Amino acid sequence: MEHILKSIKQLKQEKSATILAHYYTTPQIQDAADYIGDSLALAQEAVKLQNDLIVMCGVHFMGETVKILAPHKKVLLPDMNASCSLAESCEYGKFKQFVDEHRGYTVISYVNTSAAVKSLTDICCTSSNALPIVKSLPRNEKILFAPDRNLGDYIKSQTGRDDMVVWDGACHVHEQFSVEKIVELKRQFPNAKVLAHPECKKPVLILADEVGSTAALLKYSQASSSKEFIVATEPGIIHQMKRNSPQKIFIPVPPVDSTCGCNDCEFMKLITPEKLYLSLKNECPEVLVEEGLRVKAEKSIVRMLEMSKKLGL
Repeated sequence: MEHILKSIKQLKQEKSATILAHYYTTPQIQDAADYIGDSLALAQEAVKLQNDLIVMCGVHFMGETVKILAPHKKVLLPDMNASCSLAESCEYGKFKQFVDEHRGYTVISYVNTSAAVKSLTDICCTSSNALPIVKSLPRNEKILFAPDRNLGDYIKSQTGRDDMVVWDGACHVHEQFSVEKIVELKRQFPNAKVLAHPECKKPVLILADEVGSTAALLKYSQASSSKEFIVATEPGIIHQMKRNSPQKIFIPVPPVDSTCGCNDCEFMKLITPEKLYLSLKNECPEVLVEEGLRVKAEKSIVRMLEMSKKLGL
């Protein structure tokens, strides 16, 4: 493994490439990356990059997002099978029909969607900025939110927008966390703070001491005086939590129907050091987005970035 990581570093320098990695990838991938972050941070970084070769260590929609924002750059994804259950829960044809049935609504779509779905979207968002973006819109503005029903319901509860229409999609990782597992862990670790991603179901969020994006949960774990944390999100983030707070204890919440101690995103874990090395070496697989589609999808992402900047996010 050490030899492969060394070869990745060498290739990266030779090709003047930049490696971006999401918090949910493996620790080895995170350690090999130039930039690590959640979807919003990686999108913001993609805009600023000077390198012509970018490797996205994440899932397919993330590679598409980078290509949409940086069309003249070569964007690689080490494994094209790295999809996203949430993105897959929002198929373009069905979503288009749904949007057509709600004419006059402002369409806000989570970044965890395909370029095609983004082309139907007015404002893109991430778990970091979804709530403040919705709050910033006029109270009488009709909103259609997609695709995560749990995040949508959380936003409705925080804003009082009961009339907001929400697409019925979900992330397979966050859907599996249960109240029972968290209560059980709280018995074992009574002083632990519960950290939960807003893609979790409402009963889980009610138990949480802090609800937020991966970046927000990471920040909270650093700033908190607590020494123990029960983490209800994809456990890849724990690598950075331990790195930033080595003296603290982080306990991942296991899935409902498994005895294993984790609830991994199988798609994120498809990105391995071996695949990263081969992707850099051969400069493939390459993420491509048809130009007409790219232009349509770009508008929603640019608006998200502009609103995030205006809101100080």
